[in-house]
Amino acid sequence: MARVRSRSTSLRDLDQGPRRTTPGRRFATAGAVAAAGVLALAPAARAEDQIPTVAAAPANSDSAVSAVKDPLEGFNRGAFKVGMGLDRVLFSPIAHGYLAVTPRVVRNRVSSAVYNLGEPNTVINQVLQGRPKRAMRSTARFVVNSTVGVLGLFDVASKMHLPPREADFGQTFGAWGAGPGAYLYLPGMGPLNVRDGVGRALDIATDPISLYVGGFSTDFGKARTGVTIVDLRAQTDPAFHALEDAADPYVTTRSAYTQYREAFVRQATGEAEDLPDFDTPPPPPATPKP
Repeated sequence: MARVRSRSTSLRDLDQGPRRTTPGRRFATAGAVAAAGVLALAPAARAEDQIPTVAAAPANSDSAVSAVKDPLEGFNRGAFKVGMGLDRVLFSPIAHGYLAVTPRVVRNRVSSAVYNLGEPNTVINQVLQGRPKRAMRSTARFVVNSTVGVLGLFDVASKMHLPPREADFGQTFGAWGAGPGAYLYLPGMGPLNVRDGVGRALDIATDPISLYVGGFSTDFGKARTGVTIVDLRAQTDPAFHALEDAADPYVTTRSAYTQYREAFVRQATGEAEDLPDFDTPPPPPATPKP
């Protein structure tokens, strides 16, 4: 029997944060975290979050994985080991403690609030990509969720047919035709390519929320950084576990990051369609003519 979905907005509906529908949104906040010099693995975790859904290609294939420019692989592998070691001794225990004592409903509220703070940066990039309608919708999302959604704790906008759409400067540069450049794994920044590294720096420098509150050194900036660290690490915990079973975690991470970012840029250029919004109710069936 088909499951009947209610169109009314309930607390349970709102509990489903934006991450469920758009799993690639948080580079701006992750970049901000990395810039604060606190978390080496936040950006890495964002890419590793794709591991369960992005399969690594065979080593001898002609796929995008083997085509990745990695001229500094020796250095990158060393930096990757440092990052993973730091995660094991510091960030993983914090995340597991957070997961153990915090109910899922509370964690989802935290994730929604963190996501909401990145919406203004999304608007900037959608404007730069020549997508004014998306920019207007993202602006509306930020206003609605910051007010009706109680400072972003609830994703009310999605229930008003304003689904989240991600954008960052790395994607914008890709949409303008810039190639990814060499792959890098930098301590404090995680997996990158040259294009995304420049983009991430701009994400940090132009983050409207950070500029408004006075930067990362303010009490709000410190609190945001700390919450973002814990939230990102907790969200990506399954991906970290998946890495433990990978034959070569470094290659798996590089593959996941590269494929995710290529798909992300194709969304901006129109070469890849956005995933359908499964939360949008289907249109009513047409009434047959007599």
